Amino acid sequence: MKRKDGHVTLGVTVFCTVSAILLLYDTFFGSRVLQSFGRQFLSALSPVLYGAFFAYLLTPMVNYFEELFLPKGKKLEKGKRTSAGLRALSILLTWAIIAVLLYLLASVLLPELYKSIAQLLSNIETYYHTISGWVAHLLETYPPLEHWVSQQLDLSYNSLMNWITKEVLPQASTLMTIVSGSVFGLVSFLSDLLVGIIVSIYFLATKETCAAHARKVVCGLFPKEQVYWLLRGAAKVDSIFAGFVRGKLLDSLIIGIICFVGCSILKFPYTPLVSVIVGVTNVIPFFGPFLGAIPSTFLILLVSPMKALYFVLFVLLLQQLDGNIIGPKILGDKTGLSSLWVIIAILVGGSFFGLVGMFFGVPVCACLYSAADFLVRVLLKKRGLPLETEAYAAGTPERTAPAAEGSGTEEEEKP
Repeated sequence: MKRKDGHVTLGVTVFCTVSAILLLYDTFFGSRVLQSFGRQFLSALSPVLYGAFFAYLLTPMVNYFEELFLPKGKKLEKGKRTSAGLRALSILLTWAIIAVLLYLLASVLLPELYKSIAQLLSNIETYYHTISGWVAHLLETYPPLEHWVSQQLDLSYNSLMNWITKEVLPQASTLMTIVSGSVFGLVSFLSDLLVGIIVSIYFLATKETCAAHARKVVCGLFPKEQVYWLLRGAAKVDSIFAGFVRGKLLDSLIIGIICFVGCSILKFPYTPLVSVIVGVTNVIPFFGPFLGAIPSTFLILLVSPMKALYFVLFVLLLQQLDGNIIGPKILGDKTGLSSLWVIIAILVGGSFFGLVGMFFGVPVCACLYSAADFLVRVLLKKRGLPLETEAYAAGTPERTAPAAEGSGTEEEEKP
């Protein structure tokens, strides 16, 4: 029997090794069939992924409504489902609030945003002459440089206008094809989004059952000793991602609304466009406020330099409010990363995956940092070394009595 099991293990090992070699060859030197299949598979599963993401974001709101409508003296028990009627009411209220917010966005913000963009496009020529005047005024003390910069601006403007008149407008049929493809793509995306909303309702209605199935699979695939650590790690990852993603999105929404109200009161130009830029870029940690403030300030500068100065002061006050009051209240210290690690995570994530990587790079880095910190603490405790970082400031500390083998760094409740 043991000999037979050894043959099976050897066969599985050889099969996995050959499959990995073929996969690497196809990825780097072949036709990349598996990558095409993977993209097609992910495209087919996109509604399910949308639904899972929506359910993940909206779970705290559903739980809040369930606790709100529970009879007095009762609390939600972890892992136990409430009544079907209470769950359905909570999901209905959650999506009703989301629908109201989307309606306000579509009816109030989007038309104003469209007007701002149309106004910006219609004033391109005026802004070009404004910038040319600024350059001429700044460089009038050095005529050769002024002449060269003016020539470059004229060439750039003429090239842009020639491209529009000679390349873009004559190819109306090609543009219509592109627009038609974009329309079909938008319709496909909206249909996937609608199916994703339906899937999210299913996930929210059966979230305890889904979690139980996931634990069942883990318990069936891994030894009993590893199950505890896997579930503990999954709970830690969920805590980091849930706190950061939900908190950062809510924080950015609040900042965008405050920016819209403040810019409307101060009567800044392009208020809807500027508010959207500031709110969207705010989801990127550390660099987000600068990414949003620079183009917004430039847009306002084209209309009124004095208002641009006021806008810079307003954004500085807004970021102080976010960094010292709103952000800590919503996010707290969910990631546990220092500023240096946040910068590294943003740079690495952005270099690989763009803006999405800049956003998700921070929680991913926080998960890796937490896992590495935990392993280091376990090894230090086994060797009888202190766990505090301050103990290593003056050199290598002396060993103490080693801890009992198998003990963790801290007592935590099993997930």
